[in-house]
Amino acid sequence: MTLVVVPVRYPLSRHSKATLSEAIRIADDRDADLTVLHVDLYQEGHEVTRTDLKRAVEREFGRLSNARYVVRRGFLVEETILDEVAAENADVVVIGSKQVSRWRRTFNRFLDDPDVDTFLREKLDCEVVTVQAA
Repeated sequence: MTLVVVPVRYPLSRHSKATLSEAIRIADDRDADLTVLHVDLYQEGHEVTRTDLKRAVEREFGRLSNARYVVRRGFLVEETILDEVAAENADVVVIGSKQVSRWRRTFNRFLDDPDVDTFLREKLDCEVVTVQAA
């Protein structure tokens, strides 16, 4: 079965809601499973639980029968997302345009003028969908 992964902030920001809405639409269109991922940064000291994430999403979108909720702890959001997407062998990753900007800044530290979409496609071997916030 197809798997769609969507990284989101907690609490859900306006951008995360737009990204999640598109990921839900894609998962429905493709009859896919959906993994809603939040990365809890060690250095921020927050302890978001899977239940917190699920409740927040369900308050906004209702119960999603095809969804799985995952909270991962890490130092770098981008690296943790890459690890999760690779481990899950995702078919589609839906990211917000703000995430692309953050990834671009991170990659700029290591590479000259990185093309984030190409990098993700090469590293993840999956479709990458970028969502512009409403």
